[in-house]
Amino acid sequence: MASSAVAQAPPTPAPPPRTDEQTLPPVTVTAPAPVSASSETLVPGRDFELRPQGRPADVVRLIPGFVISQHQGGGKAEQYFLRGFDADHGTDVALFVDGLPVNLRSHAHGQGYADLHFLIPETVQRLEGFKGPYFVEYGDFATAGAMNFVLRDVVDENVAEAAGGMFNTQRYLTLFSPTRDALKTLVALEYYRNDGAFEHPNGYQRFNLLAKARATVSEGMNLAAWFSHYQAEWHGSGEIPTRAVRAGLIARFGSIDPNEGGYTQRSNLNVDWSWRLDEQQLVAVRAYGSYYALDLFNNFTFFLNDAQNGDEINQRDRRILAGLDARYEHQSQPFGATLTSTAGFQYRIDAPRVVLARSIQRHQLERVQDVDVVEQSYAPYVKLDLVPLDWLRLVTGARGDIFSYDVRSRVNATGQRLDGEATQARANVKANLVLGPWYRTEFFANFGTGYHSNDARAVISDPRQTALPTARGYEFGVKTRAIPRVEFSATYWVLDLASELVFVGDDGTTEARGPSRRDGWELALRAKLLDWLEFSGDTTFSNAAFDTGKAVALAPKVTARAELTARLPWGLSTSVEMRYLADRWADEARQQTARGYMLFDWTARYRYKSMEAFVSIENLADVDWREAQLFFTSRLAGEPAQGVPDIHYTPGTPRTVLGGLAVRF
Repeated sequence: MASSAVAQAPPTPAPPPRTDEQTLPPVTVTAPAPVSASSETLVPGRDFELRPQGRPADVVRLIPGFVISQHQGGGKAEQYFLRGFDADHGTDVALFVDGLPVNLRSHAHGQGYADLHFLIPETVQRLEGFKGPYFVEYGDFATAGAMNFVLRDVVDENVAEAAGGMFNTQRYLTLFSPTRDALKTLVALEYYRNDGAFEHPNGYQRFNLLAKARATVSEGMNLAAWFSHYQAEWHGSGEIPTRAVRAGLIARFGSIDPNEGGYTQRSNLNVDWSWRLDEQQLVAVRAYGSYYALDLFNNFTFFLNDAQNGDEINQRDRRILAGLDARYEHQSQPFGATLTSTAGFQYRIDAPRVVLARSIQRHQLERVQDVDVVEQSYAPYVKLDLVPLDWLRLVTGARGDIFSYDVRSRVNATGQRLDGEATQARANVKANLVLGPWYRTEFFANFGTGYHSNDARAVISDPRQTALPTARGYEFGVKTRAIPRVEFSATYWVLDLASELVFVGDDGTTEARGPSRRDGWELALRAKLLDWLEFSGDTTFSNAAFDTGKAVALAPKVTARAELTARLPWGLSTSVEMRYLADRWADEARQQTARGYMLFDWTARYRYKSMEAFVSIENLADVDWREAQLFFTSRLAGEPAQGVPDIHYTPGTPRTVLGGLAVRF
């Protein structure tokens, strides 16, 4: 009866729901992927948030040994130096923004031309730096290294900023995220102007727009897309001859031909799709496209070739660039070891029309060359990342690259063959060995082959020359965190570059160069001295020479950088930075010297509630320095017809003050 009574008793009512429970937003914990080389670098956005803004390529200076210089009014792509390379405007350094290639093939001004000015620094979440030809994901131009700028999905706070300073510098910027949840969006707008310290103002104006969106389409499937548009115009003083300044013909910030400069624009569309089928499988596809235009005016030799009209040239480039990058990853555990296998395929097409013309005061006189190019590449690759033991990791892979060239000339006054088709192919192998960690210390050994492609016009004009010269690299290094709050790395590297054919865009001819060897050391240190005080620094030593024993002109020998940053809890952040470039040879015969420099920069930001004020002083000691230097023959009015060999340089910026205010909301 008791059992029956219990069974018939009414059920106990459920307790009322608790009202003090809260649904917390998801927390994402991220960590950097394990590195495969001691020289591999990850630069988070926090490290460059204090740097003077306005020049996007300044961010790459945080990569040890990476030096840049600007030699025409700010709108032209920087000149890049890395690991004993004068990479010109990008020939041996591959640059990417979210995987979209920045370098342009068969460009009017030089192979691999990489103009980063369409990048707004505040939109960068991190910079990934890879030295050497050891990484199977990177192909063309990735001989000295490859750099990938990863963009933010959102900003935590909307920002409106205005800045101004010396030499009529103005910058207006806004970043805002309309949505931050399931759909993440980011919009950024920038306007920048600078006249420089020159007697003939640069009048450099730049406009940038970026719009990005990311969403989870379904379980495990993500889709992201961004669009950017950039346009700029400027004047430049060019590289002035040292003899003209010494003789008092022009001042240090004067100009022989003030009509140099140009106009450029670039529009990009980048789409990323990824699908994680399960915990072991991932499919990712990236598609991209760009429209690009450039009108560039230079006068390097002044009156050497045309004593009456001068030697000003006009280089024009109009192109469509598109590509696809797809990969499949699979994780497995054969014999208890962890194995990540990747198979990928990359396709790219460049369809430029490039023009070289003679001009006077920006008016065309005659076309020397007018060429249509269709250049395509196909690159399958495989990669294996094996961890058989806790202290042993092996990353190896191979890729094949097939290039097809189709060149058709409209005008050709160079005397070279510029009509035809060609196909070139090559294979590359990569191997990276990681030992450790022991006592928070890892050891690395790396080997790889790579290449940089040569200009399509050079390939067609002389089919006997290789289109894809081999770069063979070795590297040994150590990275340690054995000392608390300190990270130190040391790397020794060697890079051999086979015979290559270089297209000289300034006169429409080709120049064959012999094999070369480069080797050197890189040392990097990061230390958290106090909770609010950090130090970072690096120094590099490089040797570069052709197999004939001649020097590689302008190759850096010694570089160094040091930065001390304080972030105080009451809203003030400040940093002092030193950068150093030693003297180096300006010619192959080791007779001319390109002067080095040591510069100091200071910057500070203070935030109170939603307001933020900032100020920066570049070249704090007001050093008289040379930013870009070249040794060649030119002729001024009244000089001998054969011209005068001389160092030509762009003067470095004097002490410059910039300040501004930002509102965060």
